[in-house]
Order: sequence, then C-alpha cells, then structure tokens
Amino acid sequence: MGDESSGQADATRGARSVPADAIPAPQRKLWRVGTLAYTFGGLVILFSWLLWGDFAWSMRDRAVAPVVQMLVKKYGASDTVMGLLLSSLPLGISAILGPIISYRSDRHRGRWGRRIPYILVATPVAALAMAGLAFSQPIADLVRGILGSQWLTGVNLTLIVFGVFWTCFEFAAIIAGSVFGALINDVVPSSLLGRFYGLFRVLSLLAGILFNYWLIGQAEEHSQWLFGGIAILYGVGVMMMCLMVKEGQYAPPPDVKPGERKSVFAITKVYFQECFSKPYYLWVFLGLTFGGISFWPINLFSVPFANSMGVNMEKYGKYSALSYVISLCLAYFLGVLVDRFHALRVSIIALLLYAIAMMAGLFYVTAPARFAVGWVVHCVLSGVYYTTSASLAQRLLPRSTFAQFNSAAGLVGAAIGMVMSPSIGGILDWSGHQYRYTFLMGSGIAVFAAILLLIVHSRFMRYGGPKNYVAPE
Repeated sequence: MGDESSGQADATRGARSVPADAIPAPQRKLWRVGTLAYTFGGLVILFSWLLWGDFAWSMRDRAVAPVVQMLVKKYGASDTVMGLLLSSLPLGISAILGPIISYRSDRHRGRWGRRIPYILVATPVAALAMAGLAFSQPIADLVRGILGSQWLTGVNLTLIVFGVFWTCFEFAAIIAGSVFGALINDVVPSSLLGRFYGLFRVLSLLAGILFNYWLIGQAEEHSQWLFGGIAILYGVGVMMMCLMVKEGQYAPPPDVKPGERKSVFAITKVYFQECFSKPYYLWVFLGLTFGGISFWPINLFSVPFANSMGVNMEKYGKYSALSYVISLCLAYFLGVLVDRFHALRVSIIALLLYAIAMMAGLFYVTAPARFAVGWVVHCVLSGVYYTTSASLAQRLLPRSTFAQFNSAAGLVGAAIGMVMSPSIGGILDWSGHQYRYTFLMGSGIAVFAAILLLIVHSRFMRYGGPKNYVAPE
C-alpha cells in the first residue's frame, strides 16, 4: 500500500493487513484490530459498508414487530397463539440454536472469515421468509386450491403458512444475529467501538423515525408490498455489506484439530464449561441482563399506560418520535464519551441517572401532559444506556470466543426475561393496573443493575482497567 488512495481502494472489502514499515512516514497513522490495519480512508469505507448493512438490518427490525402483530391478528390468531409465535418460539429457537452457531463460528476458519459465511447463508433465507410472511394469504389460497377445500375444513391454513414462514425467519434471523455483533468486534478497532455504535444508534433511530412517520400507517392496507420492499432492502443491503467487508486472519482454535467434528453433546459440554465456570463472566452476564431489563416495565406497558392517562396513539407516536430525535442528536457524542471514559463507567452513570429520573416519575406523572414528559425522559435516558452500553460486551468478553460468550449472556437474559415479564404483569394486575408503578419497578431494577456493573468494574480493574484490560480466558 504505497499511498493513502491505494489504501482506501483496498479497504473496499473492509481493510488490508499490512506491515507498518510499508507505510511512508507521513502516513503511518493506522488503526489496527487483529491482523487488519486501516488508514483513515479505509476506516471511512469500512464504517460506510457496516452502517449501510446496519440500516437495512434496523429497517427489518423496525418493520417486523408491528407488521407481524398486525398480520397475526388479521389472520385470526388468538392472544395465546400470538404470544407463542412472537415470544416463546423465538426464545426457544435462540436458546437451542444460538449457542451452537456461536460456538461453531468462533472456531470456523474459511476463505470468507468466521462470521460472514453465516450471515451470507442466513440473509437470503430471512429475506425470502419475510416476503412469505407478507404473502401468506395468497400462498394459502393457492395451496387450498391445489388440495381442495374438503381436506381443509376448519383449518386456518393462512395462519399455518404464516407460522411456517415465521419459523424460517426466526431460524435465519437468529443465525445472523448470533454472529453480527461478533463481526463488528472482529473488524472494528476497539478504540473506535464507542463512536461506531454511536453512529449505529443514529441509523437505527433514523430507521425508526422513517418507519413510524411514513410507513407504519400503510402497514395494514399495504402490508404485502411494504414487507416485501423491506425484505428486498434487507437482503440486498446486508449481502452487499458481507461482500464488501473483509475479515482478517485468525489463529487456529486451540481445542479443535483440523478436520475434527464434535457432537452436539460435546459442544454443549464445552460451551457451558467455558462460559459459566468463571464467576467474573457470571457477573458480566447478570449486569448486561438486568441493565437491559431495567426498561422493560415501562416499555412493555407504555400503550395501556398512555390509554389510562387519556393519551391517544397519535400523540403517543409524536412523543416517541420526539424522543427519537433527541436521542439521535445525543448518539454520536455519547459514543465519543464511551471511547474516552469506557463503556462500563458511562453505562453505570446512565443507569443511575435513569433510576433517579424514574423514581421522580413515580410521583410526577399524574396527568396526560406529565405522561408526555415522563415518557420522553424514559425513552431518552433508556436510549442513553443503549448507546453507551452497545459496545460493552465487545469490551468485556474474550475476543477469540466472543460469539460464544455473547450467546451465553443471551441465554441468561432469556431465562431471566421469561420470569420477569409475567412477574411485572402480575404486579400490575395485583395493584389494579396502577401503571405508575412501572416507574418504581424500572428505577429499582436500574439500581440493581448498576450495583452488578459496579461489581464487574471492580474485577475489570484487576484485569487491567481501561488501558490494559485483558479478558480472562
């Protein structure tokens, strides 16, 4: 790489691994991660492709939840079936598939790296499944015409077709999701993770504003074309990212010999031994889990809370959009703070600020106008935590087996979440639907999460602190 322009050209597939003495003296400024080295131009191109892929990913996420809920109800599903499809099924698939994919990915060595092959395979499947979800009704009509209605009396064939496509979508989404964060960890220099996730958050919020302001109103009437269009955007966007981002070279996995294949039982045994045998990582898993759960009480019941306060959905949507705009303005600067002071420290401060604000909300939110203030403050401060903690797992977990340990954190989160969600609902039922208590619950969980992360911080300092941290293997 003789000059910066050639360095930028080589960075089109992410980066180029080069010896430092090959760079002329004025251009020795390099950012490194593993065997990859980036000039400033290479970083710009890397970030551009990753963020383009993330925008497509974010549009998929923003569209799936509300549109799928509309479609499930449209196709005649009961609340029980809806809960099973949209919550229990994904959690069950993730609990089984996530650890296997993450374990295999950490130990995979191939021409395209160890993360990109999984995303490349899963992305078109997820995109096609999204299109199938949108066109479940015509597909069911076609099947009914082929088989004959006499064979399908009393059968909700549309819902069955929908369930098949939804299961395929979840399988593909979980495979790609299990390694997407690990890809970022492998190709983005650790000193820039905060800024990167700040930009990540900006695009996610832009996707949310775009979808909620201009598209969600068309979802019920034009769900097929909306979902189909977002499926194309997602499929093309993420595939382009995979083709243009390059992974570096990895050391051979120490515990797997060339050509060796392990049984699922053996993988499971090694997985649990490695992930759950060190108390330090148990504290990390718990801290990450309860940090995210802090916002569940209000998020899960915000719509009935708004209704109970006399706030209609049009105003609710505008308040949410306002919070997105504020969060968007803060996102990049929060990323800079994270890179300067470390994600762990800034995340703890974010949780404590949230806890104080929500405790105040318990007494303050007593009228529709005050609900608007409480909801926006909740959204903005929870967004501050999401932005500042976005790179927390990458900074604390082992780089060589990141996907595996990150999936273990997800397992802990799923197990606790399956208990917490009905518990929060039970408390509200017991209280006579006093939704202001969600502020109290959110505040209490945030304090607990901050304490857990303070315990993590004390051990984090023993392992080298912000400048010299080495994740224990």
